[in-house]
Amino acid sequence: MAERSFKAEIEHLKLGAGDTFTGEGILAITKALLESGVGYVGGYQGAPISHLMDVLADAEELLAGLGVRFEANANEAAAAAMLAASVHYPIRGAVTFKGTVGVNVASDALANLSSSGVTGGALIIVGEDYGEGSSIMQERTHPFAMKSQFWLLDPRPNLPSIVKAVSDGFELSEASNTPVMLMVRIRSCHVTGSFECRDNQRPKETVREALSNPRSDFARVVLPPMSYAHEQDKVKNRWPAAEKFIRERQLNEVFGPKDASLGIVVQGGMYNGLIRALQRLGLADIYGATQVPIYVLNVTYPLISSEFLGFCATKDHVLIVEEGQPEFIETQLASFLYRAESTVKLHGKGLFPQSGEYTGAVMLQGVEGFIRKAAPGMLAATVRAPNEDKPQIPDLTKTVPIRPPGFCTGCPERPIFAAMKLVEKELGKHQIAADIGCHLFASLPPFEIGGATMGYGLGPAANGAFDGGGERRPISIIGDGGFWHSGLSSSFTNMSFNKSDGVAIVVDNFYSAATGGQDVMSSRAENATKSTRNPISKALKGIGINWVREVNHTYDVGHMRDVLREALTTKTPGPKVIVASSECMLNKQRREKPLVQKAIKEGRRVDIPRFGVDEDICTGDHACIRLSGCPSLSLKRLDDPLRDDPVAAIDQSCVGCGNCGEVADAAILCPSFYRADVVHNPGPIERFWARTRARIINWLIARRAARQLDFGSAP
Repeated sequence: MAERSFKAEIEHLKLGAGDTFTGEGILAITKALLESGVGYVGGYQGAPISHLMDVLADAEELLAGLGVRFEANANEAAAAAMLAASVHYPIRGAVTFKGTVGVNVASDALANLSSSGVTGGALIIVGEDYGEGSSIMQERTHPFAMKSQFWLLDPRPNLPSIVKAVSDGFELSEASNTPVMLMVRIRSCHVTGSFECRDNQRPKETVREALSNPRSDFARVVLPPMSYAHEQDKVKNRWPAAEKFIRERQLNEVFGPKDASLGIVVQGGMYNGLIRALQRLGLADIYGATQVPIYVLNVTYPLISSEFLGFCATKDHVLIVEEGQPEFIETQLASFLYRAESTVKLHGKGLFPQSGEYTGAVMLQGVEGFIRKAAPGMLAATVRAPNEDKPQIPDLTKTVPIRPPGFCTGCPERPIFAAMKLVEKELGKHQIAADIGCHLFASLPPFEIGGATMGYGLGPAANGAFDGGGERRPISIIGDGGFWHSGLSSSFTNMSFNKSDGVAIVVDNFYSAATGGQDVMSSRAENATKSTRNPISKALKGIGINWVREVNHTYDVGHMRDVLREALTTKTPGPKVIVASSECMLNKQRREKPLVQKAIKEGRRVDIPRFGVDEDICTGDHACIRLSGCPSLSLKRLDDPLRDDPVAAIDQSCVGCGNCGEVADAAILCPSFYRADVVHNPGPIERFWARTRARIINWLIARRAARQLDFGSAP
């Protein structure tokens, strides 16, 4: 089950001409695809476009009704390869995935697609999450577009601009026979707004119709000598066609006065931040009317020399607002000015930081610095540089601890790493490689397990150099999502083929949990349109890995520890794989909580387990916290003056998974954990015994209180 259902919003996708669509950026993109007559769509989930895949999955019936083929691809490479349908056929196709990691995974297919060129419009919607909100390495999609000659769109972050970019992207692709990338940032994906709808269009040719009339052209096959001709075609035909289309259709925009001594060039996706900075400086109003000319690059590759030089014709100073590094756009525009022997002074990096996200404060400081250099008279006397009259902010990185992401309360992966710590205490520290997914959080305190991650599905492959045998076996960790993404074909085939002696743990939580809880091949849920319930262990044995152990309840820390110890000490040659399975607690709660609440409202008896810590037994050594790290497990100070150390305590966010008690038992810690079942709608007998127990307990409390000595002062 996905993190969020869009079943209700899907009705908005049926709107037609004359209607106004109101909603989120993700939904607007889907609507734009339907209005553009897309013939097939696919992709792989990943922030910030996970919800786009969820929308497409929920809208599968609507897509099928229009003759649109939808495929949730196994990985980004499979998604990009799907665009081969647009090479020979005039069918519009779109795929989506996270960038830049998705582009990296899909790079082989994308490079071949760009070389051969396309007949139908091909659109790659890339979710760009550069900056502090990103979950990946800090890179950009831009250099890949330059390398392989993809045209790159970066529309202004409002719904009309995003919807127009989808339509323009298909037409640009067809006009230049080149695939187009549409970059949508985090803010673009989740911005809300409205736009005027058009009718949804059936594809001019469906994939079913194309199957009845197969086509081929060896000139598009990426083999010598055709591949050499492809490069010439890009430069001599496709590129000029793209520039002509961009100019004639005015895909880039110019705002503000025509004649001014200064101007600003900005990536489309940064436009809102720039306008906000100008508003704060008194140089733009709330409607975006600006006193400073702005050249908005809704197409960031290719850059149009004639447009840029025309913008600079009356200007002495121009600022380039380009987030990230290297400064590809600034360097290219500088070369345009140099070749034209222009005297315009170009500003960019220096006023803006070389790297890092351009937040509101960064944007304000950079723009104000430019105005003060280029036209200080434009600034009101009251405007001051940011923080000019405020105390210096200290370096908080030295005083405030970082707050990295962590496992959810009740996560079934936490006990796996508790078991690994217990084995580490017995056998010593092992070389451990991690993978992409929730389990990567184990590299952080309190577990500090896993020292490297090289890519989705590459955890076991990352230990390849250590798999030749040694005093201690290397351990690698991979999730079920990574296993099916590329792990089976890359990591585990690699282990089997090379007769690895290492140990791999497949963390199976039933979903692609880190990307929003989508189903994968081994999910236990029934899925009407996808194949599920395919055991990971069966796939492993199919490629020759015979030492496979399945742990079907990871919360049993003692059993998990024993199986891991066996894998690390067995004399059996070859790869050792443990498939550790328990359902993602977040998805389990999403599914079960509504059912529980419904049962309680209907008056049915419901037991909800809760765990607690007996304050009289807890020793206060906090070993349980170091071996669990559960967010619901914290510290509590006692009123007892004889006990200075705080004891462990469990708050109300506890979901009753029992991991804390299991860890305490397996590690032979203090037996202070207890379980209490909260009973809703108890029966008459249960109510009777509850009242009886309460009376007895109250009587014992009063009896004990009466026997206590009173050291109060005499009257």
